Amino acid sequence: MNEPSTVTCTTADILKRIEDKLDKIDTRLTSLEVGQAKLTEKVEGMDNRLKVVEGTQKNQVWALIVLLGGAIVTAEARFFFSTNP
Repeated sequence: MNEPSTVTCTTADILKRIEDKLDKIDTRLTSLEVGQAKLTEKVEGMDNRLKVVEGTQKNQVWALIVLLGGAIVTAEARFFFSTNP
């Protein structure tokens, strides 16, 4: 019927296979660490750009407020100083 099969393998071969598998895991972990570092750099760069955009938007809002205020003051001055009886 079914007879058990035997495989002869040295301990050195078995240890070599295990070592190779561990090396592959190390390589994958190193690749993941490098990828994580790149993503961290990208996030930091995006954060810096967002700070610049926020600052620019604040300046634009203040410029709009100043222009709108100037327009209102000009309109009031024209109305007040108009020569209509």
